[in-house]
Amino acid sequence: MPNQNQTFTISNARVVTPNGTLENGIVRVVDGRIAFIGTWSQVADSDRMAWHDAAIDAQGGWLLPGFIDLHVHGGYGADFMDASSEAYDTITKFHMEQGTTAMLATSMTQSHEALDRVMVAVDAYQQAGMKFAQLAGVHLEGPFVNPIFKGAQNPEYMIDPQISWLEDWHARFSGLMKQLTLAPERDGALEAIRWLRARGINAAAGHTAATFDEMTLAANAGMNQAVHTFNAMTGLHHRDPGTAGATMTDDRIVAEVIADGIHVHPACVKLLTRAKAPGKLVLITDAMSAAGLGNGEYDLGGLAVTVRDGVCRLTEGGALAGSTLTMIEAVKNVIAFTGLSVPEVSVLASLNPAQHIGIADKTGSIEVGKQADLVWTDADLNVQRVWVQGNSHM
Repeated sequence: MPNQNQTFTISNARVVTPNGTLENGIVRVVDGRIAFIGTWSQVADSDRMAWHDAAIDAQGGWLLPGFIDLHVHGGYGADFMDASSEAYDTITKFHMEQGTTAMLATSMTQSHEALDRVMVAVDAYQQAGMKFAQLAGVHLEGPFVNPIFKGAQNPEYMIDPQISWLEDWHARFSGLMKQLTLAPERDGALEAIRWLRARGINAAAGHTAATFDEMTLAANAGMNQAVHTFNAMTGLHHRDPGTAGATMTDDRIVAEVIADGIHVHPACVKLLTRAKAPGKLVLITDAMSAAGLGNGEYDLGGLAVTVRDGVCRLTEGGALAGSTLTMIEAVKNVIAFTGLSVPEVSVLASLNPAQHIGIADKTGSIEVGKQADLVWTDADLNVQRVWVQGNSHM
């Protein structure tokens, strides 16, 4: 259960802020919000003793903003398609323990009825008060995608965009849809993209056979994201740049990447970090229910998945089927793959996704006035403790 004492001090930390890393820093949290960032020498004499006596010693480790995962299907045996508060507690608790403080509940390509159940369940879960990592909204991955690049999505449910569905969900659950993945080459996709962007919902290309020119037309219509870049899309060729080439070169498009070293080669992760403009790259897990568990047989959107040595593949056909990745592992991997620093990669895991879904005024960075969504790790980036809105759960 969370510690409800939302007023505390963290000391002796390498505090990662938008203005740089503060060595031997302290962060004061009052009523779940960040009230002070600095050093002991900057604390008023009248406060120093009270703050110091109750301070949590970070032992020289990192203090990072909580991670925000825009594309995650489940974890520890539960899936967002389960559409129950019990499943959502399981998912949000597991990923919170790995440093994620907010996420988008990500659906699979399924029937309208199944997707409606997810919308109802996430709305109810938000209204009831969330105990662990916060669900910031819903990411509908499909069903308006292309069976040519079905990946681990069920082609039985893939259809052209249905704006009437979106209008109904938007009317019933205002603000809940944060992101929708579609194939921009499908009939009606450009109209759907315009509809989404007019309402502040991210329109993402994914599971798509779009050409470079079709991606450009979609971006002209407002498309502003690409899901799991390089996966389930037309690849980069020097005479035919495809979906991947458009994603890499169009600064209007925010690129997701699954940095597990399985979905994308480390060299291509490095290439993507160099290609994308500042603010235009986000780390995701695309984690499925097997995350946190071992080898075995699992279900993903009604399809059988076999997990061996952390690699998830459809039992029939062998296509990659989500991941067992966590956000802290993604951060470690990108540092190893690219040579970027901890603060540089922290931005990809926290501030960039917060900005992209419009919650950066509340979270995504360690700044005075923001929610105390914090991750304390040791020097090797092993998670020691996590706070969500000032509540400690570990």
